[in-house]
Amino acid sequence: MIRVYRSGCTTCEPSTVDPADWILPPDALWIDLVAPTREEDAAVEKALGLSVPTREEMAELEASSRVYRENGATYATADIITHGDAALPGIEPVTFVLTDGPLVTIRYTDPRPFSMLTEKLGREPALCTSGPDMFLNLMEVVIDRASDILSKNATRVEGIASHVFSGGKTVGFAKLITKLGQAQMATARIEQSLAGLLRIFAFIGVDERTHTDDARAHLHSLGRDADSLIAHNQSVAASINFQLSAALGLINIEQSSIIKIFSVAAVAFLPPTLIASIYGMNFRHMPELSQAWGYPAAVAAMVVSALLPLAWFKRKGWL
Repeated sequence: MIRVYRSGCTTCEPSTVDPADWILPPDALWIDLVAPTREEDAAVEKALGLSVPTREEMAELEASSRVYRENGATYATADIITHGDAALPGIEPVTFVLTDGPLVTIRYTDPRPFSMLTEKLGREPALCTSGPDMFLNLMEVVIDRASDILSKNATRVEGIASHVFSGGKTVGFAKLITKLGQAQMATARIEQSLAGLLRIFAFIGVDERTHTDDARAHLHSLGRDADSLIAHNQSVAASINFQLSAALGLINIEQSSIIKIFSVAAVAFLPPTLIASIYGMNFRHMPELSQAWGYPAAVAAMVVSALLPLAWFKRKGWL
């Protein structure tokens, strides 16, 4: 689908014409390609005289494939976080193309920042007057959304910490460790997205289209925000690692306590078992078997032999 934001409009309107008949509006500021077909790619390529990367090309991780210049246009691909409200957010590549005319974006998903920018433009139609303005404002909402996702993940991690260090038994720790694993994956994806954005800001900073004082100041502010978010994200990751180590340590402590109980019980019941085994052999010449006090004496001996080791363990402080 081809969506076009035009100067003075309040929304990014989807094109309803056949791609073969599509013509670039002269006042277009933003062309948003959402899961474009090959025909739609060809229509935009013909109108702007540039190539549109395929989904496979966008997914490449080499730096040279992520930021480059071609035919006078600047290409930058960033991993944008999707489904940010979920416990495990997703991440998808989005390509931004700065041209002498409109900004071009190519995406195969629907990250929240795009609708956020559309809503912002609906309130302030005069906010963007050029493609570079549109790019900078889009980057701003991308950073804002990343900050929101990071804050939610940090809050989620703090909630897990309250359970890990609640002082109760380790019942349910398997679920907590699963949540910690999801939070760790979320922090990794957040950092991947922010690091890619920093690389884009550095590359776009040398583009002649952003050489105005306002654009440079905006880019510098965005880079500073991304740096601070990365630092915060790393502190959240450190907290997750600490909680995971603590949870595993508490599980080991409880398991050791359980093993300790079984060990003490085995030692305590060993003498009574020995006595019972001896008197269960039923030899002919065992005088206690023919005496009336034989059975009570054997039972008493077993009880005393069990209590003596327990008393010894208690005195040594092993219980």
